[in-house]
Amino acid sequence: MKVAIVHDWLNQRGGAENVLEALVEMYPQAPIYTSIYWPQAMPEVYRSWDIRTSFMDKLPLVKKHHQPFLPLYPLAFEQFDLRGYDLVISNKSAFCHGVITSPETLHICYCLTPTRFLWDYSGYVQREGLGKPARWVLPPFLSYLRLWDKAAADRVDHFVAISQAVRRRIQKFYRRQAIVIHPPVDTSRYAPAEGSDDYFLIVSRLIPYKRIDLAVQAFNQLGLPLLIVGDGRDRASLQAMAKSNVKFLGRVPDEEIRQLLARCRAFIFPGLEDFGIAPVEAQAAGRPVIAFAGGGALDTVVEGVTGTFFHEQSPQALAEAVRNFDEARYDPAVIREHARQFDTTVFKQQLRQFITRNMQHPTRK
Repeated sequence: MKVAIVHDWLNQRGGAENVLEALVEMYPQAPIYTSIYWPQAMPEVYRSWDIRTSFMDKLPLVKKHHQPFLPLYPLAFEQFDLRGYDLVISNKSAFCHGVITSPETLHICYCLTPTRFLWDYSGYVQREGLGKPARWVLPPFLSYLRLWDKAAADRVDHFVAISQAVRRRIQKFYRRQAIVIHPPVDTSRYAPAEGSDDYFLIVSRLIPYKRIDLAVQAFNQLGLPLLIVGDGRDRASLQAMAKSNVKFLGRVPDEEIRQLLARCRAFIFPGLEDFGIAPVEAQAAGRPVIAFAGGGALDTVVEGVTGTFFHEQSPQALAEAVRNFDEARYDPAVIREHARQFDTTVFKQQLRQFITRNMQHPTRK
C-alpha cells in the first residue's frame, strides 16, 4: 500500500508534530508533503524523513513568519501531485486537507481542529494576540478562505477528530461526521511517586489563550504554593502580578518535569484546549487534575476519579475548586490506569483499524 502524509507546516514543534511523529512510525516509508520546512527549528530526526515542500518553501521570511502568507496555502496544497497513492492521511489544523487526490485514493483527515482563524476569528485574535496590521489585513480574505476551506473538507473521504469538542466543530462547520481517536501520548515515560509534595503545578507555554493568568490570580488569593514550568511572551506580565507563593521555573529538562508531575498535589489546567496533552501526562504520573470544564479536558478528566472541574473561567471559580480539592480521595494507580487509554500504542491501533476497515469497505461519511 502506497501511503502519503500531509502536514500543514514544519517550522515549529507542538501537538500536531506529536501526531506526525506517530504517523511516521506507523508508515516509515511514506513521504511527507508540507508547505514549508525549517530544519533548524525541528528535531534532528526529521532530517532523515522524505519531506517534500511546496513552492512556498522558497519565499523570503516564510519560515519564521508563516502567518502573513495565509492566502497562498490553498494553492500550495492543491499543487501537490498525489497520483498513485492508495492512502493519504492529512494531519490538519489549517490547510493541508485541501490536497487533491485521485478517485481511487482513500483520503483520511486527522483533524486537530477546523481552521481556527476562519471559523473562530474573534477567539483566534484574542488567543494569538494579533496586532492591528494583521487584524486589518486578514478580514478581506476570510470569506474566500471559508468557501475554500469548506470545499476542501468536501474532498476528504473520512474525518477523524481528536476530541468530542472537535468532532462537534467538524459537524457544525463542515457538515461532516467524524469518529474520535485521541492524540498519542507517551504515557510510559511517567510513573507515580511515593507520596506528594506541597505544591500545585502548571506545565505550559506562557501565552494568552492558556489562561495562566487565572491560575496566578487564584493562587494569589489562596496563598498556596504554585510552580509554573514553561516560557512565553506572557511570562514577564505574569511574574509581575504573582505573589511570592507562585514560582516560575522557566524551561526545565524533561526528567525534572516528570519528577515535578509525579510529586505535585494536583495539576492545574485553566485553559480551553482542543485536547490537552499535559493533563494526560499528569494523570500518567498518577496525579489528579483541576481543569476548566471545556474542550478536550472533558474527554480526559473524570470528575471525582482522576480530577475535578471548575465551570467558569475566573480566578474565583478556580480558587474555589482548589479549596474544595481533597487529595486523599484520589488513587494514583487508578488515575494512571485511566491515562493509559490515551497512550501512543492505543492511538496507532485504533487508527490502523479504522484505516484497514475503510480500505476494505470504502464508504464516504
